[in-house]
Amino acid sequence: MHTRVLIVEDQTALAENLLEFLGEDHYSLDFAPDGLTALHLIATHTYDVIVLDIMLPGLSGLEICKRLRKDMQSSTPVIFMTARGGLQDKEEGFELGGDDYLVKPFALRELQLRIDALSRRRMSDTGQLRAGMLVYDPGTLEASLEGSGTVELSGTASRIFEVLMRHYPRFVSHEMLSTVIWGNDEGDTHTLRTHVYALRKTLQHTLGQSLIRTIHGRGYRLEMPGSEKTDTAR
Repeated sequence: MHTRVLIVEDQTALAENLLEFLGEDHYSLDFAPDGLTALHLIATHTYDVIVLDIMLPGLSGLEICKRLRKDMQSSTPVIFMTARGGLQDKEEGFELGGDDYLVKPFALRELQLRIDALSRRRMSDTGQLRAGMLVYDPGTLEASLEGSGTVELSGTASRIFEVLMRHYPRFVSHEMLSTVIWGNDEGDTHTLRTHVYALRKTLQHTLGQSLIRTIHGRGYRLEMPGSEKTDTAR
């Protein structure tokens, strides 16, 4: 099974060296030269490890990690790589949610060992998300409702459902869902409603419950069977 790695690095020569050294025999590799491209890839793909340069054009690596943890609610392991090796720099990186910190220049083999270690740690965790009677596994894309069976989601539906699961019982704003689908918070609301409607139909058909409640003017949240129909979003 290939380890899915995103490399975010604006120095083309270094990025090419990393991609060539890791190769494609054991890794599935994506590359982003800047922060905005990285955010789009993170929002639309699933990775086992993200290798993230700190000094990037546009959004810095620190800002990307901050958004990854707070806005996207993602636990994907992050390895910072940077020429800034001071204790204060490392402290800031770890406080924002980084898992490892590699100071340039470094041996490519060392980066590979760290990627493999974080990947093994991630795989040792089942990674299942639970919300009330619902269970969702982002690795297999399978959602199950107690007493109602299992459904395998895909594409946009799986990304929307994962975000709803991670935020339950809180609601998820239109802007956050737009970022998950299109990589920015200005996506078309009509298209978003269409995606949510299709997901509802799939859940209703397979699990017997639509499970997604509209919070008018704000977004959506999961609603367990038999719960009260009152709007708790303030």
